[in-house]
Amino acid sequence: MTQEELFKKLIAHCKEYGFIFPSSEIYDGLGAVYDYGQNGVELKNNIKRYWWDSMVKLNENIVGIDAAIFMHPRTWEASGHVAAFNDPLIDNKDSKKRYRADVLIEDWMAKQDEKIQKEVDKARKRFGDAFDEEQYLATSPRVADIAAKRDAVHKRFADALNNSDLAELKQIILDCEVVCPISGTRNWTDVRQFNLMFSTQMGSTAEGANTIYLRPETAQGIFVNFLNVQKTGRMKLPFGIAQIGKAFRNEIVARQFIFRMREFEQMEMQFFVRPGTEMEWWNKWKETRMAWHRALGFGDDNYRFHDHDKLAHYANAATDVEYNFPFGFKEVEGIHSRTDFDLSNHQKFSGKKIQYFDPETNESYVPYVVETSIGVDRMFLQVMSAAYTEEKLEGGDQRVVLKFPAALAPVKVAVLPLVKKDGMPEVARKIVDELKYDYNVVYDEKDSVGKRYRRQDAVGTPFCVTVDGQTLEDGTVTIRHRDTMAQERVTVEELRRRVDEECSYRKLFKKLSL
Repeated sequence: MTQEELFKKLIAHCKEYGFIFPSSEIYDGLGAVYDYGQNGVELKNNIKRYWWDSMVKLNENIVGIDAAIFMHPRTWEASGHVAAFNDPLIDNKDSKKRYRADVLIEDWMAKQDEKIQKEVDKARKRFGDAFDEEQYLATSPRVADIAAKRDAVHKRFADALNNSDLAELKQIILDCEVVCPISGTRNWTDVRQFNLMFSTQMGSTAEGANTIYLRPETAQGIFVNFLNVQKTGRMKLPFGIAQIGKAFRNEIVARQFIFRMREFEQMEMQFFVRPGTEMEWWNKWKETRMAWHRALGFGDDNYRFHDHDKLAHYANAATDVEYNFPFGFKEVEGIHSRTDFDLSNHQKFSGKKIQYFDPETNESYVPYVVETSIGVDRMFLQVMSAAYTEEKLEGGDQRVVLKFPAALAPVKVAVLPLVKKDGMPEVARKIVDELKYDYNVVYDEKDSVGKRYRRQDAVGTPFCVTVDGQTLEDGTVTIRHRDTMAQERVTVEELRRRVDEECSYRKLFKKLSL
């Protein structure tokens, strides 16, 4: 099965089992907009809780806010979004499809890396145990040729981005013979810039309305509240402000399911530090955030850092945490050193003094900022991609199971009476009532137990608890573990402890403190 086929299966699974639906589907949907179903919203909320608690609960110097989506329009002038929030776009004249020029080039470079990996895999197969990958990469003429072409294009690409040279971006696409995935032709238009902000009107009459924007990021709500939080919370540098909220971007090239959408959710934390210490904190937050991702247990090799070829107008350092999705390594989270750009510009545009008095140095200054910004929807897709597993079982059967970390699973326990009589449903209901105050628990009595197990595997439920005839005799139940399918008998009184041990966020958080 190819990665593309796997991704299509994952998308179908998301709809079939109530994770994600196309928005307004009865009206044929709306491009790049999706709704989260009954299982999807639970998983999404659990991801947000994992992030929020790891930021706010585990760090004494980080607090949270929830800023409004609508902001004064001058906010976006000060932040640079009105002038500089653009994507370089290119059209194929034959298919009439529009693409991001930078993404086309990045995809071409990724294909060169795949070619190198194929050469390595062929050599490993040829030489067997005697294969030395490091030596092969250093001595293979074929690998050297591919790497040289990729590196040359990478340098041209980085220079073009930093110089905003749109003509050079097009020339790179032509020189690399990049074709449109739809038409298969290289009949490209010139590259143009397109602003991504949605605008709307606020006011009681059309004549008196003001143009305002749907926020393209949540960070500015934190920056304009810097003094409010610092003074009311008596916060001392370094300290952070965290926020989870919706953001909106008019993505012309929205693709890859929920990876790139027009309405999405961000989890951002802005960490305010003394000028001159920002790089130290930037490196610290890189390590901290990577540890947060790896604690989920999806394989350390599936994550990597990718430094930006072009820095945003506000940054002096930036890197992405990338995950190996079915469609390749792509950004999940960004860690940026934003300097004092935002606070200084808001001070300039508002005319209000936005500074911190440092009692240690006895001076006032505008703090520098290190940002961690993660897309909830991309994180959702990462978790789904990593958890989705197809397994062949003894006897030729097959199951699809979502191997979520137990704390993130939408449903923690499914309680199943073996039959719908003899008092078993009543005992099962009592177990549900006992656990439901702390965990999302479901009751299921339809179909055979085997079919019920498969249903719960497909939504990632860690535990299935079966009430049977023996339960009525000695107060024990069968608890079945999702990943191993192993079963054991435990007392009803023992259930809570078992669920607590596996499903508590404490298990994840302890990995972060190692």
